Amino acid sequence: MLVGERMSKPVITIPPDMPITDALNLMKKEHIRRAPVTKNSKLVGIVSDKDLLNASPSPVTTLSIWEMNYLLSKVTVSEVMTSNVMTVAEDTPIEQAARIMADNKIGGLPVLRDGHVVGIITETDLFKVFLELLGAREAGVRVTALIDDQPGQLAHITEAISEKKGNFISFGQFTGENPTNKIVTFKIKGLTQEEVKAAISPVVKEILDIRS
Repeated sequence: MLVGERMSKPVITIPPDMPITDALNLMKKEHIRRAPVTKNSKLVGIVSDKDLLNASPSPVTTLSIWEMNYLLSKVTVSEVMTSNVMTVAEDTPIEQAARIMADNKIGGLPVLRDGHVVGIITETDLFKVFLELLGAREAGVRVTALIDDQPGQLAHITEAISEKKGNFISFGQFTGENPTNKIVTFKIKGLTQEEVKAAISPVVKEILDIRS
């Protein structure tokens, strides 16, 4: 799965000379929390609603409402945006984009094509991918099991389910309790919880959780 398949598009961009009050209103209207900042169709930064809110006066300020509005009208997006922007391309693997965001503690990455912004991949987009990968919106028997970290272990599970005419909705593999094992989480339809348990018990190290 590539970024281009799951990014948000068309992307809403903001010019650097837009007042921060207008930018906040735009974000509220479009229900977004961050936006690329572009000038002459080129990316020059990225701004989040937190950047804009942090630039606003404190509620306990002694300024009058008119003074606040006047001052805010003078502050533009270019003054609060992040200029050093990390980006990805449409053909970037989705897990690579997720790693970049997690490692750098950022909530979104503009997606570029030939230097132009064509989308943005955000933490919300990644959450949707996560839900899809784990089959969260489909009914079935959900299993979390511990297996040895050895070749052929996944094949044993799929063969056991296939023999009972079960169908996989999702399948994920995760770091185990130590380097010798792995944790697998998968969801099955077409079998009862008891049938799934009976099928996989002989081929996994331990069933950690099973539920319908």
